[in-house]
Amino acid sequence: MKYAITHTTAYRYDHPVLLDPHTLRLQPRTDGFHQLQQYSIAITPTPQGQTTFLDAEGNLLTRCWWGDQPIDHLEILTTSAVETLCDNPFNYLLEPWATKLPIDYPSALMGHLNPYLSAAQLGSIAADPVASQIAQDIAHQVNWNTILFLSELTQLINQKLGYQVRESGDPMPPSITWSQKSGSCRDFVMLFMAVCRAVGLAARFVSGYEAGDPAYEQMLHAWAEVYLPGAGWRGYDPTMGILVCDRHVAVAASGWPRYAAPVTGTHRGGNGSTAVLENKVIIRPSES
Repeated sequence: MKYAITHTTAYRYDHPVLLDPHTLRLQPRTDGFHQLQQYSIAITPTPQGQTTFLDAEGNLLTRCWWGDQPIDHLEILTTSAVETLCDNPFNYLLEPWATKLPIDYPSALMGHLNPYLSAAQLGSIAADPVASQIAQDIAHQVNWNTILFLSELTQLINQKLGYQVRESGDPMPPSITWSQKSGSCRDFVMLFMAVCRAVGLAARFVSGYEAGDPAYEQMLHAWAEVYLPGAGWRGYDPTMGILVCDRHVAVAASGWPRYAAPVTGTHRGGNGSTAVLENKVIIRPSES
């Protein structure tokens, strides 16, 4: 599938402020599942300086700064042309030793995967007891089969929890999301990740776009990726109840959700000025 994506992020301040440096994670990634064919970014007011670089997890970031120029608004407009290449999410061959849980990753991989296995990355020193119980229940139900476990977990969250739009704020702790039986897509992803990590599956948070239905409001989306030996990082979308395929466009992935956030930064001054955030995403199928 080919998509044309336009994304506008706008902050309106009720008093002029000074912006500290901002980090932008808005450029769709290029890998075996996506091919970025065109990308542009326009920032208003124009930054005094900006640079693009790879972070420690391989995400492409733009860092920009404005000096001492007071502003009352910040607008970031990105346009992208992306071709998605994954039309079969099951097109892989698991390592034989990875077909059953818990997975014992080789020591050579553990140094890379530890950040995606640690409960501390989800804001807790200890594993979430609710997530651990859900993990045990599903694992027994599917006889510890790795692929069935992930499919059942995806369906469980999709069917048992109600979706709500929440554009700002950190993800809720997994136990809160489960007890409230509702949450945003990023809340669902946190719960999914915690359950995966409870049975030793490396999982990370992904931000990006999902094609959805153009007749309805489109917005940023979040899902999870799980590291499967023999298959690599594979996407699961508990909000939609599906495996990630050719309708998802990934932008950034991290073991810590804040490091996949599209825009991060702070402002100073303005007599306690507050910001109003406006997001507009348009995703359209494209032939060219």
